[in-house]
Amino acid sequence: MIIGTCVVYMTADWVLSLKEKRMVVKSIVEKAKNKFNISIAEVDRQDIHKNIVIGFACVTNESSHANSIIENVLRFIENNTDAVIDDVKMELL
Repeated sequence: MIIGTCVVYMTADWVLSLKEKRMVVKSIVEKAKNKFNISIAEVDRQDIHKNIVIGFACVTNESSHANSIIENVLRFIENNTDAVIDDVKMELL
C-alpha cells in the first residue's frame, strides 16, 4: 500500500475576509474531492485570510500512480483558482 500526501501553500492577495477565503477553499476542496476521489481539507492558517494551506492524500498500490494523482490534483488546483501556489510538500509513505 502506497500513501501519497501533499500540502499546498497558497497566497490569495485579493481575498479580503475569512468568509471570502472559506468560499474559495470550499470550492477547491469540493471540486477536487469529487473529481479525484481523494481526502482533502484546509489544514493550517485557517485564521489568516490571505494564506491558504490545503492538504490531500491518496491511497494506491504503485508509487507512480500516487505521483500521477498528486500531479493531476496540483494542476487542477492551479487551473481552478487565482491563488498563487507558493510551496508544495509531497511525500510517499
